[in-house]
Amino acid sequence: MKSRNTRNTGNTGNTAIRTGKRKLLIMILVILLCLGAVVYRLADRYLIEHVEVVVTDDTAGTAGTGSTGTTTAAATTADVNATSDDWSYSSDDIQVKIDQVQTGSGSDQITYFVADVVLKDAGSLRSAFADNSFGTNITEDTSVIASANNAIFAINGDYYGFREDGVIIRNGTVYRDDPVRDAMALFGDGTMQTYDEEEVSSSELLAEGVTNTLSFGPILIQDGKIVSDFSSVKIDNNFGNRSIQDANPRTAIGMIAPNHYVFVVVDGRKEGYSRGMTLAELADVMEGLGAAEAYNLDGGGSSTMYFMGRVVNNPLGKNQERGVSDILYIKE
Repeated sequence: MKSRNTRNTGNTGNTAIRTGKRKLLIMILVILLCLGAVVYRLADRYLIEHVEVVVTDDTAGTAGTGSTGTTTAAATTADVNATSDDWSYSSDDIQVKIDQVQTGSGSDQITYFVADVVLKDAGSLRSAFADNSFGTNITEDTSVIASANNAIFAINGDYYGFREDGVIIRNGTVYRDDPVRDAMALFGDGTMQTYDEEEVSSSELLAEGVTNTLSFGPILIQDGKIVSDFSSVKIDNNFGNRSIQDANPRTAIGMIAPNHYVFVVVDGRKEGYSRGMTLAELADVMEGLGAAEAYNLDGGGSSTMYFMGRVVNNPLGKNQERGVSDILYIKE
């Protein structure tokens, strides 16, 4: 009798242990499934490519037609009987002059590049997507996109592919229409306008002859005046974003007069070479260059200036580009 009770007690204990193990295993599986779902959502949002539109443009260059970007640019120069050197380009239709500027010293030194561009035809200023595709998480280096499109000059764009909102019109085509922030528009008459996406519709812009819109910001100069307060500017709340108020690498575009543009790329995050600029400092530079309108584009590791087959600046002080989703470029 006593032996039977002992066995029953043992069986009950074993059953309880097995039940506990099953519960533990189920809990572990649930946790793993939840973690997997979170990891997938993050990868889907920030890593996995989502192609919405493959862009075909008969006027765009074909990737791989030249052995290097330099070869392609040189061929373009020869075709239009243009002259160029490491810092300038001149033809009947396009004038580009690039200057490297350094201010300050030691830990306060800033190095930036200014490209003064005068065009005969606004159609020479174009935009291009990474891999000729519109969507999210599609990236290529600025130099790769520029070379594939036979660009003479290029800068990184607004990295639209990191977000899912904004008004994105490129080369006259509306790709996204979700107004949320201050933006910049380029028009077929060679003018540039900064505006509030929630106050001006894409249909109005198209009726006025818009060619490209970029959605990043903030506006630096509007109607000839510096926007006074950058302290509360917010562009995104996405994972991995840095504060944009601090000194950082920068990219900006400004218009001095119709078909007369100025592009500025600021290096940063390398002590003794360049600390970067604050937004207020960048606005001051644009004002000093005579910009009537000026707009901040994607910066940080994206900030890149390309000219005649080479990267002019020093991205992040490492001579290493970061892939971007889009560029603005100049071509014959």
